[in-house]
Amino acid sequence: MTTTMTPTRTAAGSDFAVLTRRINAEGLMERRPAYYFARLTVVALMVVGGWTAFVLIGSSWWQLITAAFLAVTFTQLALVAHDLAHRQVFRTKRPSEIAGMVAGNIGIGMSYGWWMDKHTRHHNNPNHDDLDPDVAPEVLIWATESAFGRRGLKGFITRHQAGLFFPLLTLLAIDLKVSSIKAIRNGTVKRRRLETALLIGHAVAFLGALLLVLSPLQALAFVLVHQAIFGVYLGMTFAPNHKGMPHPTGDEDFLRKQVLTSRNVHGNWLTDVALGGLNYQIEHHLFPGMPSANLRKAQPIVQEYCAQIGVPYAQTGLITSYRQALRYLHEVGAPARAEHAGR
Repeated sequence: MTTTMTPTRTAAGSDFAVLTRRINAEGLMERRPAYYFARLTVVALMVVGGWTAFVLIGSSWWQLITAAFLAVTFTQLALVAHDLAHRQVFRTKRPSEIAGMVAGNIGIGMSYGWWMDKHTRHHNNPNHDDLDPDVAPEVLIWATESAFGRRGLKGFITRHQAGLFFPLLTLLAIDLKVSSIKAIRNGTVKRRRLETALLIGHAVAFLGALLLVLSPLQALAFVLVHQAIFGVYLGMTFAPNHKGMPHPTGDEDFLRKQVLTSRNVHGNWLTDVALGGLNYQIEHHLFPGMPSANLRKAQPIVQEYCAQIGVPYAQTGLITSYRQALRYLHEVGAPARAEHAGR
């Protein structure tokens, strides 16, 4: 089932401009250098601390705890790369790209250029069936039209995709690497040689460290635990944001296109840290350049304004957001189940 949005146009051309003036009046688009210095320092210490512990522990099955810790660290690095891509940290392009490739290519083994291109297209047309790469029919599908005619393994996954969602997230980290390689090969990435060299450097350093310190069996277990937890955690930061929300027709104005396709997740400071500010998805999509530390302050302003102009504002708890996404996945797969039962 694909839910589409019915555009409403109440002073549509000026709505976002009015909201922008309110946000700017509060100074919420201004840079937060102290916040990002502290955040990047903490993440850097997590990286150094994780790999230092890895060397000190040596060849031991206790390294699986290190693998889990570094999986969390890799996700936090990915969230930092996200903020860098939106120029929330640095005002200009060059330092943002350099730091982004350090965090993405070197840090977690993902092409920063590929991800930035993909994420930009998502922001331009969130949840659009044809233009948003995040809802393109691949292993999982997000529109009922894509459920028909699927056979074999894809058909099985479509019929059971709600139940398989979290298990499939264990493969997300591998998918990031495969997609990065494909993007470099097909020319999507602009700095192909540089990004290739950085990705190779990451792979050599990561696998080399494991093989030098651990036994082959321990190294294999480390990779499996690390990549699985990394994929699940990273997927859980993005899953609540748009899955199960309406799909745009393309006729909506900017404010409605961004607000109606997004879902906020309320919580405390721990939720903000764990999700890297992506729990304020509505505010982030309206103002992608806003430092993530300011999103919490912008949230009541945006919510109040949406109420004034009659635009629905979706906000729920974290567990409920996953339930809504899984329920939507189950509904989308219904035609595939019916088609399979009718054979």
